[in-house]
Amino acid sequence: MNSVKIYYLIVLGCVSFVLTGCASTASKASSEPWSVKMTQTVMKRNADIWSLDFASKPKWSYTYGTVYKAMWQSYLNTKDPAIPAYIERYYDTLIQDDGTIQTYSMKDYNIDQINLGMTLFDVYKYTGKEKYRQAIQTLRDQMKVHPRTTEGGFWHKQRYPHQMWLDGLYMGSPFLARYAVEYKESQLLDDVANQFVLMEKHARDAKTGLLYHAWDEGRAQRWANPETGQSPNFWGRAMGWYAMAVVDVLDYMPASYPRRLELMVILDRLFTALTAYQDSQTGLWYQVVDKGGRQGNYLEASASSMFVYAMTKAVRVNAVDKKYLAVARKGYDGILKHLITEDPDGQVSIHQCCAVAGLGGTPYRDGSYEYYIGEPVRDNDPKAIGPFILAALEWERLESGKSKK
Repeated sequence: MNSVKIYYLIVLGCVSFVLTGCASTASKASSEPWSVKMTQTVMKRNADIWSLDFASKPKWSYTYGTVYKAMWQSYLNTKDPAIPAYIERYYDTLIQDDGTIQTYSMKDYNIDQINLGMTLFDVYKYTGKEKYRQAIQTLRDQMKVHPRTTEGGFWHKQRYPHQMWLDGLYMGSPFLARYAVEYKESQLLDDVANQFVLMEKHARDAKTGLLYHAWDEGRAQRWANPETGQSPNFWGRAMGWYAMAVVDVLDYMPASYPRRLELMVILDRLFTALTAYQDSQTGLWYQVVDKGGRQGNYLEASASSMFVYAMTKAVRVNAVDKKYLAVARKGYDGILKHLITEDPDGQVSIHQCCAVAGLGGTPYRDGSYEYYIGEPVRDNDPKAIGPFILAALEWERLESGKSKK
């Protein structure tokens, strides 16, 4: 029995796993794994994936990439051919025979657009369609000329000049790390590592250890601290994107890679800070992480799922200390108890998801506490669904004793 599984059994003895009668309907769930139930629910509820994000027609959007990465991992477990068929239908709709991507514009230099490239690697291998390889190359070509800060950090978007956002690390870095390995562009790994180092350097708060949502090198934005360039609050999902990005990038950094340890230390610092702000009663995390007792704040599904996934996977790949497994277990139990419900027909819902949050733009988003808690909250947002599936897969892997990636 491997050491992680032994530790997991110890954790189960310390953390309540049996849900009480006052818990959500998740307590009455069938024995089907949660990852399977949520994956099947996505396909049953949404004949076309874009309806998951309340869109009426297909568009090239990072939100689908977040769900597809999780669904593909679910497919690797179940070998259900309906999953890749469902995913490919979307890519096939938007990617033309010459590799052109409909609704995508390179000149926008929007790093969000890169996220869909992650599962495209898998779909290309699965189908062998050349147009998918061409689309992958298009995304890589964008990042070759994507605008950067003076230190080399990627701007979040062309229309957000001189700004690095935590979100952007997830959108671009795992794709670039995978491209580096699969297309023999090894120097890219250093560029990827630099993004995390620069983001932490400029966004980390020395007092709490938490990361601010964004940083403006030019200090031009109204939301930017005139001295530091930092945005004013610690948004949960932004740190969730960052944490997931680090653990996913590690998949492509071999143990011998000298900067792997650098990223592991970054993860440990972030997890230490997040542990201090985990809600003691539910195991979840708040929309604005450090203001749990403030009026209007709420326990948020996407951030909680992202933190659970990142911590559990990081322990599995020996990137952080095993102590974080207990934190992640408490968070996972909290998600199941407080945020997940299951209908009589077996369809699963996840609740209390922040619909969207950003900075700047029109109307202007000032990054205030009132802004973050004032954004719409909805059920079954893809930005919570994908991380929940990934978190469930990690715990199902531990419970079954599987250690493969």
